Amino acid sequence: MLSRRQLLRSAAVASVAMPYIASGAFADDAWPAREIHAVCGFPPGSGADIFVRFYAKKLQDALGKTVIVENKTGAFGNIATEYLARSKPDGYTIGIMPGSSFLAAASSLFNKLPFDPINDFEHIALLSELPFLLCVAGDGPFKTLPELTAFLKEKGDQGSYGSLANTGIVSSELYKAQFGLKTVEVKYKEAGSCLNDLYGSNIAFAHIDPAFAAAHVKSGKLRALATSAANRLEALKDIPSAKDVGIENCNIIAWWSVHGPKGLPKPIVERLTKVFAEIAVAPDTKKFLADSGSDPFPGGPDKLKELLIADTKAWAGYVKLAKIDKIS
Repeated sequence: MLSRRQLLRSAAVASVAMPYIASGAFADDAWPAREIHAVCGFPPGSGADIFVRFYAKKLQDALGKTVIVENKTGAFGNIATEYLARSKPDGYTIGIMPGSSFLAAASSLFNKLPFDPINDFEHIALLSELPFLLCVAGDGPFKTLPELTAFLKEKGDQGSYGSLANTGIVSSELYKAQFGLKTVEVKYKEAGSCLNDLYGSNIAFAHIDPAFAAAHVKSGKLRALATSAANRLEALKDIPSAKDVGIENCNIIAWWSVHGPKGLPKPIVERLTKVFAEIAVAPDTKKFLADSGSDPFPGGPDKLKELLIADTKAWAGYVKLAKIDKIS
């Protein structure tokens, strides 16, 4: 039988050990013990929101725990990204996002960011890659990019294009720079308004995420004249690349990725990386991506961080070439 002194000593040891167990490797073995929140920087029902919800459901099926999508919209993704950076690094808040836009492009597009795109996150996994589509109205007069370009040259600063995301803005400005166009940007907060103006010929074109545009192109409501990539992707092999149509200065390929707040325990990062690597190449994922105009692009933390650093430098060059003023 333990003496009173032995009992007190055992209790003291346990009180020291419990915080370690709660925050250390032992606790990671029980993860996840409750629902996980996946941060989405787009409004519900948007093409990108559907993208996030697809991966959230796949993660839910793999882990056996509910994954709740949290929509944090605004400021070209900065609100969602800041929210993720400030979240508790316990494995219960992750971000599924277009990392090329929300992270790699951010420091070149904004004067001041409330987060460090490279150092304030644990970079978990790459998912897919896709170029944006340069789209015009499906029943409009422009069948080829040279036809659109000739029209915009004639219109000068009376012509306009729509912008929805960082990738689309830069892709459009690089197109303008290539051909010396003075076309004016019109900003949109959501895709529906942009499409309505495109259909009504209030704007001439827009670079649109294929996750949203693909169905409209297939239905004939939109016509895709080119992608923002230098080479054709498998999922969009019937659409000319930027290089095919003479936009030599543009090779923008957006990529989707998974991130967590800095300090996320390594065992949790490793498990998430493994699960998302399996999700990225699953047959139903490949079909979903093909239908969305995307190709699988799996990769772990090292590959993701290397790409993030390289693309951050590349975006600085794109923004300079396109002569885009930083947003305050």
